[in-house]
Amino acid sequence: MNRNAPASAAWELLLPAVSAPARTRGRALQTALREAVRSGRLAPGTRLPSSRDLAADLGVSRGLVTQAYEQLTAEGYLRSGQGAGTWVGAAVRSARPRARDLAPRLPGARADFVPGTPDLSLFPRSAWAAAQRGVLAELPHQELGYPDPRGLPRLRTALAELLARRRGVVADPERIVVVSGVAQATTLLGFALHARGVRTVGVEDPGSPQHDALYASAGVTVVPLPVDGEGITLEPLRASGVRAVVTTPAHQFPTGIAYSARRRADLLDWARDVDGIVLEDDYDGDFRYDRAPVGALQGLDPDHVAYTGSVSKSLAPGLRLGWLLVPESWAEEIIERKRTMDLGHPALDQALFACFLERGDYDRQLRRCQRAYRDRRDALTTALTEHFPGSEVSGIAAGLHVIATLPERYGPEERFLEHVTTAGVAVRPLSAYAHTRAGTADGKKTRLVLGYAHVPPARIHEGIRLMAEAATG
Repeated sequence: MNRNAPASAAWELLLPAVSAPARTRGRALQTALREAVRSGRLAPGTRLPSSRDLAADLGVSRGLVTQAYEQLTAEGYLRSGQGAGTWVGAAVRSARPRARDLAPRLPGARADFVPGTPDLSLFPRSAWAAAQRGVLAELPHQELGYPDPRGLPRLRTALAELLARRRGVVADPERIVVVSGVAQATTLLGFALHARGVRTVGVEDPGSPQHDALYASAGVTVVPLPVDGEGITLEPLRASGVRAVVTTPAHQFPTGIAYSARRRADLLDWARDVDGIVLEDDYDGDFRYDRAPVGALQGLDPDHVAYTGSVSKSLAPGLRLGWLLVPESWAEEIIERKRTMDLGHPALDQALFACFLERGDYDRQLRRCQRAYRDRRDALTTALTEHFPGSEVSGIAAGLHVIATLPERYGPEERFLEHVTTAGVAVRPLSAYAHTRAGTADGKKTRLVLGYAHVPPARIHEGIRLMAEAATG
């Protein structure tokens, strides 16, 4: 590489920082350099100029540049070696927009298969309104005060019964914390990990795109760990040195596999060996169509698994209502963190959902959704067989999305996505959810994550037809 090229690029990218006031110039330089790496304008592997040369280019002291290099090396953005210079870290992921970072929908899309959204028209308005009227008429005045940060005892008791019955969870109401969704549960655990001196957490690769930012907000860095046909792979997990890992064992997101019994046992053995913790995200565990739902991992070892879920897929994400069940040794600090974060979840919403559970309305809603989503899954697999002959569909036994692996004739992936996007079809490839290249199993074939819960059967057929026409036109 031309040594002057990175020096010139660095000079242009960092020049605005040197105009900052002298007392903040060092921090401004670090921020500018960090952002240049994050944005990809300084790509992984780029060699930076020496501290002496860059200081001369920028007209600042060499010490200022040396301090910036040292700080970003400690953070992992840069790497250096004795006599080898300073380079942009090879493991730094560019913040350039990828499919998963873009707006979740195409404005005015003719067809939308982006996963993550249920059918909001299935929200049980009449039953919800009846529960609300009952709660408003009966709720004692004192329960409208500041709630227990764990949540109303009535709701926690109802949730414990639900989770034990439907998901095989060992559910103590005293260790359930009512939260505003899995995102808040993740953040709470991130803060608790940080308070214990834990600075890294393992995440599935491919996996949910939310974890990076949520853990970063708590000062914790994610470590991508590959997933195979049985679940998160144990050898990389053990080699990583992490003591906390996030999993979706009932229906891995996005591959759709269910963790094997052997992998579940091995994962729990690891947690015991390192005195670690597994965060189980049961984001769609109630939706299994061809056999009984796989029980929650937490039921096998409640002392090493924190379990979280929400009503975002079963009722509506806009309700911002979920739960976190934590091991006894973590309960006190999680509850205190919840107290300082928001003084507890809204009492009226909690009482309403408790009433909804007690009346059996939630079970009826789950059965209604399960019937509707099974029909849509079947419509999607039928449409794929008709319009994309030779495609392989996996992850269909549960959840609200499938993985469709298209024959090589529909590749390369970039061209396929360009054509279907131009045709007005919103879709995400599996590669959009990968943290690393290892997170995509087959680079030659186009592998799509197709969400179907929010799409009526007739629209599913039409959308897949449009996608096929665009891909072959």
